[in-house]
Amino acid sequence: MKYAMFVSGVTAILLVGAFARPVQADECDKLTYLTFSAPVALPGVTLPAGTYRFTHPACSMSAHLLRVSSQDGSEVYATLLAIPEDRLRPTDEPVVIFEEIPARAPEAIKALFYPGETVGDKLIYPKTDESLADGPPVRR
Repeated sequence: MKYAMFVSGVTAILLVGAFARPVQADECDKLTYLTFSAPVALPGVTLPAGTYRFTHPACSMSAHLLRVSSQDGSEVYATLLAIPEDRLRPTDEPVVIFEEIPARAPEAIKALFYPGETVGDKLIYPKTDESLADGPPVRR
């Protein structure tokens, strides 16, 4: 009797494991598609108007790596270091915050918040001016 219970238990565990559905990748890597109607600037790259994939490639919130690639993921445009940025309320849609920029320059993405999240990614731009804190480089 104990043997039959043991075999039944092992069989049940194997069946559950065989038919279990995998966790969706976008829960971990924050896969988000964003479409821009005009060029946008990121640290080190300007993207033309279009649709892009934004992901956390390492699925690690501690690393805060943000990868920006083509819509189908075949071409990587940037892998960026970001720092956590907080907001008070989550939204149902992704939210992009832009930096103030000089006229005629592409809008620079300052931060990105994911649907349902209160912590997003603030992009880190290189300092090119002593007075510049964390914003995009001064374009003269």
